Amino acid sequence: MAAPAKEAKQTTTHKIALTGIKPSGTPHVGNYLGMIKPALKLAETFQAFYFIADYHALTTVNDPNLMKQYVYEIVATWLALGLNPDDVIFYRQSDIPEIFELTWVLSCYTPKGLLNRAHAYKASVDANRDEGRDEDAGVNAGLFSYPVLMAADILMFNTEVVPVGQDQKQHIEITRDIAAAFNNNYGKDVLTLPDAHIVEDVATIPGIDGRKMSKSYGNVVPLFAPSKQLRKQIMRIVTNSQTPEEPKDPDVDNIYNIYKHFASPEDLAQVRKTYLEGGLAYGTMKQQLFEQLEATFGEARESYDAYMADTDTMDRILAEGAAKARDIATPMMHRVCKTIGMK
Repeated sequence: MAAPAKEAKQTTTHKIALTGIKPSGTPHVGNYLGMIKPALKLAETFQAFYFIADYHALTTVNDPNLMKQYVYEIVATWLALGLNPDDVIFYRQSDIPEIFELTWVLSCYTPKGLLNRAHAYKASVDANRDEGRDEDAGVNAGLFSYPVLMAADILMFNTEVVPVGQDQKQHIEITRDIAAAFNNNYGKDVLTLPDAHIVEDVATIPGIDGRKMSKSYGNVVPLFAPSKQLRKQIMRIVTNSQTPEEPKDPDVDNIYNIYKHFASPEDLAQVRKTYLEGGLAYGTMKQQLFEQLEATFGEARESYDAYMADTDTMDRILAEGAAKARDIATPMMHRVCKTIGMK
């Protein structure tokens, strides 16, 4: 087993950091706060790689038209929010064939027991057991071997830092174990063991029904919905039955718990005071949230719409990113093949 993954320090460095984005749904406010916003900051402190993990999405997305749509939505979202493809390496996973060649090589150094312990697979098995079904019902080989493909994504580019939440740290530990097994077998450090960059305080954003915002719950606030649709969705946010005059606890209110991530400190302090003292109508607060989101994302939405209307530009950006990525992946795969005696 590899040594435990260290937590990378966020200092100015030329270390390589990798972020994967799975195109499995239309981006929403929860995605922005929990993953997109912190990931974009990586380009300020690391040599940043970002990729669209379309092969990973195959475990759940089986409609080709939907897959293509989701990929474009993800690309347009990141570009609209400020990702500069000239400053980073931004590519689509499926455009890098070396990743899938490396996946097979790594699978030959991955104990089945290691995959048995992967959280996603275990969660599916446990859910089946709880429901009295066969423990592997609905589990495909892609889900089971998912960590090996993830390891190939990371190891292909000599990644040193991978930003993850605390609950995803296992992904990096599995990658380190696989890389260490390969290196130990051949007696040389061919693969770089990555460290986890733990993203502290990853925001858990409530959806309109109060549960965690998630496309699987159908409770999301879309990031770039047209104004009318955005306002309609915000007006559906669930609140309690308190009257405007009654004091309210902002920390348990769904509207406030979205608003607080976008408001200025001064505005937030005033709103919080009004909650606690009474005199705030939920309808007024929903309108205020709508206006805040419009102010935050209105300009980016125009950029997003422009990209979505010009898929040729997105295709060009992805092709250019793939060329840069393959400049690294091709010699890396050659080195791996030479190590295992196939070149």
